[in-house]
Amino acid sequence: MALFSAISGYSQENFTLSGTIADGGSKETLIGASVYIKELETSVSTNASGQYSITLPAGTYTVVVSYVSFKTTEEKVVLNKNIKKNFGLASDSAELDEVVITQNTKKVNIKSPEMSVNHLTATDIKKMPVVMGEVDIIKSLLTLPGVTNGGEGASGFNVRGGAADQNLILLDDATLFNSSHLFGFFSVFNSDAIKDLNLYKGGIPARYGGRVASVLDINQREGKTDGFHAVGGIGLISSRLVVEGPIDKGKGSFLVGGRTSYAHLFLKLANNDNSAYFYDLNMRGTYNFNDKNKIYVSGYLGRDVIKISDNFNNIYGNTVLNFGWNHKYSDDITATLATMYTDYLYGMEINFVGFKWDSGITNYTLKYDFKHKISDKLKLTYGVSGIRYNFNPGTITPSTADSSINAEQLDKKYAYEAAVYLDATQELTDKLNVSYGLRYSYFNRVGSQDVNLYTNNQAVTFDDQLKIYEKGVPIGTKHYSANESIAHFGNFEPRATVAYQLNDDQSIKASYNRMAQYLHLISNTASATPLDVWAPSDNYIKPQILDQFALGYFRNFSDDKYSIETEVFYKKLKNRVDYIDGADLIANNAIEQVVLAGKARAYGLELLVRKNTGKLTGWIAYTLSRAEQKTPGRTPNETGINNGEWYHTGYDKLHNLSVTGTYQRSKKWSYGAIFALQSGQPVTYPNSQYQYGGINVPNYGNRNENRLPIYHHLDVSATYTPKPDKKQGWQGEWVFSIYNLYNRQNAASISFRQNEDTGNNEAVRLSIFGIIPSVTYNFKF
Repeated sequence: MALFSAISGYSQENFTLSGTIADGGSKETLIGASVYIKELETSVSTNASGQYSITLPAGTYTVVVSYVSFKTTEEKVVLNKNIKKNFGLASDSAELDEVVITQNTKKVNIKSPEMSVNHLTATDIKKMPVVMGEVDIIKSLLTLPGVTNGGEGASGFNVRGGAADQNLILLDDATLFNSSHLFGFFSVFNSDAIKDLNLYKGGIPARYGGRVASVLDINQREGKTDGFHAVGGIGLISSRLVVEGPIDKGKGSFLVGGRTSYAHLFLKLANNDNSAYFYDLNMRGTYNFNDKNKIYVSGYLGRDVIKISDNFNNIYGNTVLNFGWNHKYSDDITATLATMYTDYLYGMEINFVGFKWDSGITNYTLKYDFKHKISDKLKLTYGVSGIRYNFNPGTITPSTADSSINAEQLDKKYAYEAAVYLDATQELTDKLNVSYGLRYSYFNRVGSQDVNLYTNNQAVTFDDQLKIYEKGVPIGTKHYSANESIAHFGNFEPRATVAYQLNDDQSIKASYNRMAQYLHLISNTASATPLDVWAPSDNYIKPQILDQFALGYFRNFSDDKYSIETEVFYKKLKNRVDYIDGADLIANNAIEQVVLAGKARAYGLELLVRKNTGKLTGWIAYTLSRAEQKTPGRTPNETGINNGEWYHTGYDKLHNLSVTGTYQRSKKWSYGAIFALQSGQPVTYPNSQYQYGGINVPNYGNRNENRLPIYHHLDVSATYTPKPDKKQGWQGEWVFSIYNLYNRQNAASISFRQNEDTGNNEAVRLSIFGIIPSVTYNFKF
């Protein structure tokens, strides 16, 4: 009867309701806002431009528009022609806008064929415990199942047993090659400048490629159009500020943000010449020519600066610039054309040696992406992309006139990567939804370069007598001119996810995806060092190919007050780079001589339980998993790495537990805490020793058969808002936080040495971070 009354008085002709959903205050568009039609019990979500479109039979409908942390609005619409209707939602919170995890702050999305994905959005900081006075995106990710850090002093993050370089990190679609400041203590993302982000651990759509572990897709805010505003924070360790406002009477907007740390200044007050600090800058500008055309420009610059007295200087970081054009061809077809520049540099100077080192990677990207709604039950995304890579493995120059160092340029390398993809999301029945897609990627390693030639095309040889691997001796070189193909690869990468809704509260989902990675981070450390060299696939180093399977069960309880997500996954990877024993990575112009191709696998169980409502909210995330690697011999005579047996990778964490909670005591006071516990990182310890020249020389056991001690710490915070009901003008809050409350001395490494006084062997633990209290004043106006 409801459906009959809705369409009575009109013919069965169909019309389209479309428009934009935005923040009613700032006018900034909202991605993923829901537009629900009550009478037909159907809905659509806004796209990356905040636009929606739904085609319905003529009639009178109740349109319900909702978005996390905004008040739901409901309106009657008479649809007797094509109608464009925009909605502005009122904020559901008067607090400062920050980045928090919002996956499951409401109920789990049972129906969507999306799994192994966590969404974050800009909303109330009170709903997420803070550390060091501000929410940190990377630390927020570490509270999720399947995500770990590499230990104390390690940069980046690891997903489902993958390495940090296997994560594709996108800022406004441009690639970042390093996500951390100060050895992982801060992330490179200023939370005040971030609009939203998605972390894909599995079930990765075909529009993404180039990495085999995960995709972290981050969008910066466009800037407010209702006037000039500022938001920021002043703390003991770092401060930040974002300024934003309209352009040309609200047709466009701008956002400029900056952040820096200054704890090193306290060292100078104590006559300590050492220092370590970072700074970053964010920028985004948009301009709407009309309803169909919008352009934007965004950028990021980040640097870490480390200085040890006058002897050692180190600077590294990302530079990103992106220009794009959004065009609406029709209510059903929108497109984005974008060109991007990304640069990652690593510079180091050792003055007492007279040595200067510069290395890095630069890429230039062109993308054209389309979103096409075939019907309310079938939606497509498709597009093409091309990337040009320039690799600089290292430039060595003397830093002083009397230096004994000779200038040297390691061979620069060049490559192209192209891709075409198609994604589809389809509702097959009321209970069965699927998404599927196919990506084809092509990689071409090109000159100019002189490439070494080896006997039997093997850059690594094996000594049958000593049973060890050695560097191969080149038998000649072959010159490739500029843009001449050295090696090329092509891969089809299918993806599929299916969701079956058991009832209104629970569903099961399954996914499969294949991905190819053509870049390799040649490094044997967990922190950014001059040994970190990005290398392209070529004649000797083949692309990494991943196949991942996942199965999940999802359920909401007690009127959505509680929710549970559990997934099992299995990943297998071929052509994973492995190092021969004694591999020399320093200024190595023939890196192929110290690496072999192996394979890897990871499998595990993830569990996420949430309490979504009430004064006390939070979640418990637990992961039980294994990550292993194997490099067998190429012939029956070869031993392979670790005798050709499976061994734990450096990212294997059997147990990973995170407990996150927030308690809203009153409008003025809220409290938060995060407890993290994970298995110690795999390492290799000596298991015996021998004497040579009166010195004890250790023998080492099998690779990664030992572990560092268990890693754990507790972080707490308290937030005080003096005037919580103030809606306009200056609004502020105080954040008091303690990192590592009980001063756990987690081991970054354990080294072994001979005591000079006693002559006995001893183990030395290196711990980087102890207890760190902090106070920050956050504000906006």
